[in-house]
Amino acid sequence: MKLEVVTTNLTDVKDAEKYGADRAELITAMTELGLTPSYGLIKEAVRSVDIPVNVIVRPHNQSFYYNDNDVQTMITDIKMIKDLGANGIVIGPLAADGTFDKEVLERLLEVSVGLDVTIHRAIDFARDQVEAIKFLQEYKEITTILTAGGNYNAPEAVDQVNELIDLAKDSHVKMMIGNGLKLDNVEEFLQKVKPVDALHFGSDVRINKSVMNPLDGERIKAIKKIMSSRKPPIN
Repeated sequence: MKLEVVTTNLTDVKDAEKYGADRAELITAMTELGLTPSYGLIKEAVRSVDIPVNVIVRPHNQSFYYNDNDVQTMITDIKMIKDLGANGIVIGPLAADGTFDKEVLERLLEVSVGLDVTIHRAIDFARDQVEAIKFLQEYKEITTILTAGGNYNAPEAVDQVNELIDLAKDSHVKMMIGNGLKLDNVEEFLQKVKPVDALHFGSDVRINKSVMNPLDGERIKAIKKIMSSRKPPIN
């Protein structure tokens, strides 16, 4: 089980590796669910660490709906991210009806060959997470899905999370759980949830648990220790 940590600047990325994170999600604007970082930040992040760096591709904070102008921007960003040597991208285009936007998704995947592709928590804002998982599994290019089981904090949605894990267990898609996970609830959560491939942490692994502060190495190390000693789920 891997630990992915949200990073918003070069210091974060270096600290994430130093403190034991297995992967960095690189974004800006954490309070707005993440926006695409700059060329300079991506370049310096990728060349400064050995852990994988996955970069969010989200051109605005208005929604997860994207028009042709947005899509062209995202395609250009994906090409840049690939050229800079990042491990992967993080995307999640929705349509107005609350399903995943098939046309936009396929346009983005077409230029993402060679990159890991994570679907971010847009899935939790879709009209039906089960429907969404089944749809996304049809795309072999998608490697990981990040979810909290819906528009919840993950520890409050264990049944929903377990249902989605079951749906994905026989597919190529890896499941990553995030949103609402904290140092003080992750051990109990791992006792209740079925085996997952990764956990995703944001504000809780920062000093004073604030998005405005640097990463907290002691919290990251403590979470890693809990993850490494996880017990089987409670039946």
